[in-house]
Amino acid sequence: MSTSSPQPPPDPASPAPSPRRRSSSSPFSSLLLPLPLRRALAELGLVSVYASPLDVKLLCLQRFVRMFAYGASTLVLVAYLTSVLGGRTAAAAAGVGLFMTLTLVGDVAASFFLTLFADALGRRAVLALGALLMAGSGAVFAASGSYWVLLAAAVVGVISPSGNEIGPFKAIEESIVAQLTDPKNRSDVYAWYSLVGLGGAACGSMACGWILQHLTETLRWEPIRAYRAVYVGYAVLGLAKLTLTLLLSHSVESEKKKKQQQQQQQQQQQQQQQAEVRNDETRPLLGDGTTSTPPPKRGLRALFPEISRESVPVVITLCLLFALDSFGSGLAPLSWITYYFKYQFDIDEGRLGSIFFVTQLLAAVSMIAASSLAKRFGNVNTMIFTHLPSQIFRALIPLSGDLRLALLFLVLNASTQSMDSGPRSAFLAAIVLPGERTAVMGAVNVVKTTAQSLGPLLTGVLVDRNLFWVSFVGSGGLKVLYDLGLLAFFKEKEKERERAERLRIRREEEETGGGRTNGQTDEERA
Repeated sequence: MSTSSPQPPPDPASPAPSPRRRSSSSPFSSLLLPLPLRRALAELGLVSVYASPLDVKLLCLQRFVRMFAYGASTLVLVAYLTSVLGGRTAAAAAGVGLFMTLTLVGDVAASFFLTLFADALGRRAVLALGALLMAGSGAVFAASGSYWVLLAAAVVGVISPSGNEIGPFKAIEESIVAQLTDPKNRSDVYAWYSLVGLGGAACGSMACGWILQHLTETLRWEPIRAYRAVYVGYAVLGLAKLTLTLLLSHSVESEKKKKQQQQQQQQQQQQQQQAEVRNDETRPLLGDGTTSTPPPKRGLRALFPEISRESVPVVITLCLLFALDSFGSGLAPLSWITYYFKYQFDIDEGRLGSIFFVTQLLAAVSMIAASSLAKRFGNVNTMIFTHLPSQIFRALIPLSGDLRLALLFLVLNASTQSMDSGPRSAFLAAIVLPGERTAVMGAVNVVKTTAQSLGPLLTGVLVDRNLFWVSFVGSGGLKVLYDLGLLAFFKEKEKERERAERLRIRREEEETGGGRTNGQTDEERA
């Protein structure tokens, strides 16, 4: 019998050392803040962000830097290409549309390859490679005035023609966030992750607009020289993103690598045990008491992710719906919208940058409310009933022909168009199995980019025929159809997958003896 005295029972008044509870409440409770303020911070999602690991905060900072560069580039991209192609001509409009389409096609190929193998090759390595491509593209745009050289740099590198995400970054980063955060806090973290991105794009647009105005009006630079200066800054921001990527810890890597290493270690241990059995005559002749594990995949097969059969129809449906939504986005991307306001209403770059700073900042702020709505009504309902009204306003932007009405519809469109970003990321993370997240999110992004790549080419033809309004109406209409399809297929599916994920986490905790080491679950330690 043990001589140690029994441990006293835990005090029922003291909370259990639950990692989830501590991750969502304790960080701010130690600051002795008033209870209403703590509740407000929790409602806004700041508690979840504060409690998240340092890697998550670095990813948010990376996204701000990246989207700042995209926002600055988008404001000048069409004007820069038009200047390179010789001015506002029908051939120039067609060339700009072709440029945007081929840029997105190149992004599809690069994103498909990098996200498919990101977990096996290393997430940090892929993110670093993307940052180098981004910096290289900016350097080429700053140095060259050849349309075909610029096209090659955009296809091979990272240039956003729409102001939205491009490249493999978002899929990998969202997979990392899902791995490092508690499931019930994901909507908060994703909302702020999306908010930071939109805030960066807004700041980039405004900074670019006023810098251009200063260079062209105060310093009397030629417009094309000022545009190239913007891309010098773009290249510098690419290098800044590379630095932030190198600061990430090993925790961001996929669990797939760790499991493969564990399997290899188990195999080595089994081989050693079998060797000992053969040399020990006192052991039984049949059976060595060891259990066999399936050998890990080797060679090229080890790079491919495994997708379960139950996920295949879900992924196919998601890809079709997101393709519809992205094709609508491609018909009226931000670069074409800025071009429309610049030449339809003769707005200078400084005012144009301020206008889109306000709209993007408004879209960013609205994301905070989206996280709170998702907690009450679910991710799917929040996605649909915030996204759908904004697309109606998008379709109305060019129909009045009056600047004030067009700006009103632009602001109304921006007020809710991005509220679905955070809930959509949380929805994808919940509906896909953990080991499939990076590959599935990458596949979804590839499908979205492929569909989006067809839009700008069609818009260039419409602009050439003075039918710019058709692109706005078509964009809004297709996005409304996407919302209705999402409501029809996934309103109940989300609840089923959330229940399945909770059961999976519970089983893992039971199998690992509660899944706690120093108050942390396996998922949080990953």
